[in-house]
Amino acid sequence: MNVVPDPPLRLAPLRFAFSGMAALAVAMGIGRFVYTPILPGMMEGLGMSASDAGLIASANYLGYLVGALVGAGGWAHGRERQVGLASLAASAALAAAMGLFTGLIPFLVIRFLAGVASAMTMVFMTSIVFSHLALARRNDLQALHFGGTGLGIAVSSLLMMVLATVHAHWTAGWYWSGVLSLAGLCLVAVLADEGPVNGANSGREPRLPRDPGLYKIIFSYGLFGFGYVITATFLVAIVRQNGETRVFEALVWLVTGAAAVPSLFLWQKLADRSNIYTAYALSCLVEAVGVAASVMISGRPGPIIGGVLLGATFMVQTALGIQAGRQFAPLATRRVFAIMTASFGLGQIIGPLVAGILVEWSGNYVSASLLAAGVLVLAAATAWWAAPKSP
Repeated sequence: MNVVPDPPLRLAPLRFAFSGMAALAVAMGIGRFVYTPILPGMMEGLGMSASDAGLIASANYLGYLVGALVGAGGWAHGRERQVGLASLAASAALAAAMGLFTGLIPFLVIRFLAGVASAMTMVFMTSIVFSHLALARRNDLQALHFGGTGLGIAVSSLLMMVLATVHAHWTAGWYWSGVLSLAGLCLVAVLADEGPVNGANSGREPRLPRDPGLYKIIFSYGLFGFGYVITATFLVAIVRQNGETRVFEALVWLVTGAAAVPSLFLWQKLADRSNIYTAYALSCLVEAVGVAASVMISGRPGPIIGGVLLGATFMVQTALGIQAGRQFAPLATRRVFAIMTASFGLGQIIGPLVAGILVEWSGNYVSASLLAAGVLVLAAATAWWAAPKSP
């Protein structure tokens, strides 16, 4: 006889999935990526160069790398919820703090710390959410969790639209981002009312296998980090350089976030029907088209196409890339996460630095974007090469 679970038990996985969505909306969609729509106002208001803008972005990505590697350890076992909520609180405070300063050094420090907070939230809230989903056998809700990044981008874009209509100063974007993040923190605290269940094994994991396929997917993941981050950082600045309105700038970022929300759910179906490597490689190629389109197609269609294709792929690559790496080392998931995050982190740290130099050299974003598109094509080819071959 089938036993029907009580309603609270059936709702628990959905509640935790929504808590993860809210957490990633705050830490990633706002904490990491709200810099993109606010950046053009900062560059104009402060006379900031593209190199400075790229340096600030790289500081945030360096912080993300550090936070992810620290969070991958077992030091917070049993305290995951407290660390996750503290990281969300830090993300909210650091967003608001960006509006208090005008100097490069404070910006670098704040964005570095914000990157650490984003990564710690990603690591610990994901461990909480996934454990509850696994217990309920509802791993299909992982896509809802990862959709939070797109939701945060979309919500922050709507905020920027409102601020643009009242001609608010760029600092208002940071202050209100802090307010939104605080509201998200409260929601997460209510929905995620306990830590992970059946905690991950804290024992020592085996070494990573010396498999050429693993090395290739790690390298491909780093190339993806370089290729996506240039457009993810400068897309709205590209729109501003084209002389568009602030409302249209926010609209471009809005469609980016809206495309990201259902992206993993849709691409996961493709991965299930073919394989992870094919889906990952194809998403890199689709993203390369969007990155090139953002600067090669004139007028408003270019950035819109770029935003849609960027949103439809970058979270997909993040998730599928990790899945591909774990297939090579299923008994060393923490080590795989750490090494792939390191590769990805290096790519996205170098990307804005190189882009800033190219923009100052050329006076536009064309060369930097085309370089990023080419790197994404190389990432796709490397992932295809990494796929295990049938005997």
